[in-house]
Amino acid sequence: MRYITFSKNIFIPVTNVCRNACDYCVFKARSLEEAYVIEKREFLEGITNCGAVTEALFTAGEKPELAHLAHFFTDRLASLGCSTLIEYTKELCKLAIKQGLLPHCNLGVLNRAELKELRPVNASIGLMLETTSELEAHKNSPGKDPNLRLAMMEEAGRLKIPFTTGILVGIGEEKGDHIRALEAIKSVHGQYGHIQEVIIQPFLPKPFTPMGDKTPPSFEELKDVVRAAKDILPNEIAIQVPPNLTSPTELIELGASDLGGIAEKTIDYINPESPWPREDELRRRVAPFELRERLPIYPRYIKKGWYSEEIRPLIERYADEEGLRKRDGF
Repeated sequence: MRYITFSKNIFIPVTNVCRNACDYCVFKARSLEEAYVIEKREFLEGITNCGAVTEALFTAGEKPELAHLAHFFTDRLASLGCSTLIEYTKELCKLAIKQGLLPHCNLGVLNRAELKELRPVNASIGLMLETTSELEAHKNSPGKDPNLRLAMMEEAGRLKIPFTTGILVGIGEEKGDHIRALEAIKSVHGQYGHIQEVIIQPFLPKPFTPMGDKTPPSFEELKDVVRAAKDILPNEIAIQVPPNLTSPTELIELGASDLGGIAEKTIDYINPESPWPREDELRRRVAPFELRERLPIYPRYIKKGWYSEEIRPLIERYADEEGLRKRDGF
């Protein structure tokens, strides 16, 4: 490996209405006053003058139609001319494509029909596995059932969707659970070959949440997980470490090869207290490795043609002969 990759994105929270209630989450709307659905006008204003960004990262609460604030969500969506999260997000993806952005959606657990609906307007799709254990932190989160998440990953593989997943470290899992989670990801990839990256993400406690007084994982724990990922996962799967949540230098030396999406124009809505580092800072931190920009679809899937005609013009505009972002930005 001669370089470390990252992408430039803009972080778009479609809605914070969610059926899950994870003990560590500050993204989910807890009351009607906190709930929102992003409007198209607001979205378009947000992506205007966003610089040399190529990725539109769409996140949302999982299955808001089934959440305790479902009435707000469905009424709000109806006023915007749509009836489901998938329908509305697909419209936003089409707007993003028109503005020169490649969409990547992470909307929680989706079924085959929903994945098929989103596939043509996405360069890749994501879902964190998080863990293969049943945890206290997920006791009120039906969508965090590991079997549901693995089933979605398998469906994405059958549909040849370049896929991002990952594990969340320090949320109460048992010792050795990260091994089982990594083995599960490896098994799914072994069947379909579609996992492009695995994120190793540390839990950071948030005030006013049930886990607000919990201790985050130590750096030694993160190093152990990265070592395990390097040993377990095939070399073609990138190991991603988020540079706004941890120091990547030592983790790169242990096998991490990607820093994920960097959104200099927007905050990390999942970890709002952790600002993104700037590109020039990243270059200093990964030295002596070279920092290379990539697209939300990894080079080998560009070479395989795992993308739709709707986003082909953008991939041809942005990708170089290696499948990474053209160095001149065009």
